[in-house]
Amino acid sequence: MVRPKVYVTRIIPEPGLSLLKEAGLEIDLHESKEEPPSREELIEHVRDKDALLCLLTDKIDAEVMDAAPNLKVISTYSVGFDHIDVKEATKRGIYVGHTPGVLTEAVAEFTWALLLAITRNVVKADKLIREGEWNKPWNPFFMVGPELMGKTLGIIGLGRIGKAVAEKAVAFKMKVIYYDVYRDEEFEKKYGVEYRPLDEVLREADFVSLHVPLLPETRHMIGERELKLMKPTAYLINTARGAVVDTDALVRALKEGWIAGAALDVFEQEPLPPDHPLTKLDNVVLAPHIASATIEARSKMAELAAKNIIAVLRGEDPPALVNPEVKKVRPLSQVKML
Repeated sequence: MVRPKVYVTRIIPEPGLSLLKEAGLEIDLHESKEEPPSREELIEHVRDKDALLCLLTDKIDAEVMDAAPNLKVISTYSVGFDHIDVKEATKRGIYVGHTPGVLTEAVAEFTWALLLAITRNVVKADKLIREGEWNKPWNPFFMVGPELMGKTLGIIGLGRIGKAVAEKAVAFKMKVIYYDVYRDEEFEKKYGVEYRPLDEVLREADFVSLHVPLLPETRHMIGERELKLMKPTAYLINTARGAVVDTDALVRALKEGWIAGAALDVFEQEPLPPDHPLTKLDNVVLAPHIASATIEARSKMAELAAKNIIAVLRGEDPPALVNPEVKKVRPLSQVKML
């Protein structure tokens, strides 16, 4: 049997590459931990491949698929998959996998890190000391921020991560309200959270945390109208996807005091340019898309991304399939190579 070939667009943590090797795949690896392949490199290296393991920074569209007539599976080292033309892949019988679930706790923990950082002025305080500006006696109004206990946390998107964030709110003795396209009454009863329509969550919450995927219907779901519904004392936290928020509207909201502040791990434009308007504001905390950056989560992501590929090439259901309808176009029996 001919060994299937896989192109991996970046060095990833173990056990990802080891699993691919042990399964008998021939690996073509872009030998970099940081720099993605150029568009030209990507298209050249994917030409004779049966599988592709890519990252969020790799745009996988019809042009890439045209260059890879043997491609049977794409597995992305991420939960998000809007960098892949899934519709086009499905039409061509290409299975698309991703890595949900394994980074739930990491992102939920980082959501709380951002929330505490923005409300308790952690970043401002650190900068103050480092720049030698801590030169005044203590006073009762110095670096004050709101306590979380007794406040209302509004969660938009009660999926795996949204639920993990809600569970942790119990420790802070907060009221939790949420909006999702689907209600989860069992979760409501278990944790005492309450469902609200989107506008009510925005109006009532002292802190709004976003946990929705980027879909056509969620792009810019938080825009000028929604930001103006929020309390002027409220904070927005985004560890979902940057384009869920209208950045221009958010900049105006922060400048003009529609809301008190924001903490962001994701942006419409990544990397965020150093001269971006957001970087000039002192009521926003910015992080470079690192919510999943725990040793454990990144390792599990690599494992799941590899297992998606191996399963498909064995003619088995992958553990995390984005496009199950692809089975009607090309059954797993037709892609089995291992």
